[in-house]
Amino acid sequence: MTQQFYVSPEQLMKDRADFARKGIARGRSVVVVSCEDGIALVAENPSPSLHKIGEIYDKIAFAAVGKYNEFESLRQAGVRYADVRGYSYDREDVTARGLASVYAQSLGAVFTAEQKPFEVELAVAEVGASQDQDHLYRLTFDGSIADEHGFIVMGGQADKVSGAVETGWQRDLSFAGAIRLAVKGLVTDNETADLPAKALEVAVLDRVSESSRGTRRAFRRLTDADVMDLLAEES
Repeated sequence: MTQQFYVSPEQLMKDRADFARKGIARGRSVVVVSCEDGIALVAENPSPSLHKIGEIYDKIAFAAVGKYNEFESLRQAGVRYADVRGYSYDREDVTARGLASVYAQSLGAVFTAEQKPFEVELAVAEVGASQDQDHLYRLTFDGSIADEHGFIVMGGQADKVSGAVETGWQRDLSFAGAIRLAVKGLVTDNETADLPAKALEVAVLDRVSESSRGTRRAFRRLTDADVMDLLAEES
C-alpha cells in the first residue's frame, strides 16, 4: 500500500497562496480611481476583445487581473446575479457590496476546497451621487475583501504603481486627470517612457449619466481616440 505524504494545513494554504500570487504578478496592473467626475478604470491591455474591465449593472463595474478564463467566468456570474436580484426585487437592491460578498464566498470556497485556487484579483466599483458615496472593493484569490478609498491598484508590480498613483491622487481630479494619473502609474510598472492608447483599456462610470446621457447605465468604454484626446488635455 502506498503511504500518503502528510502536508500540514498551514503549509498547504501557504503553497496555494504563493501559487496564486505568482500567477497574478505575471500580468500587467489595473488601476481604478475615484474622482470628481465618477470612477475611471484603466488597464494595460492591447487586446481589443479580451477585456479586463466590464459592466455589471447600472452603476457597477468590474475589473480584474490574472487568468482570463477564470475572471471572465466570475464576471458572467456577477452579471447573472445582478440581473436576477434586480428583476426579483428592485434595481436599487443591486449593490457593489452585495456583489463583492458573493465573489468573496466563491473565491474562498475555491481556495479552500479545490485542487487549484483561482489566479485572479478583482475590483468591484460602484459610482454614487457624490464622491463620498463611491464604493471600491478589492477581492483577492482567497476570498479576502477590502473596502478601499480613493483608488485600487492590482496585479503586476502593484506596490510601485500604487506609490505613483498615491502621490498624485486628489479628490477633485477630472476623468482626464484620473486617467493620466493611472497611465503614469502603469508606465512605472511597464518601465517604459510611454504607453500608446492602443495598449490601454479604459472605461468610466459617469456620475451624472442620468442627467447628461439620459440613462441609468453609468458605464462607458472609451475608444482609442477618446483616450488620446483625454491624455492630450492640459492638467
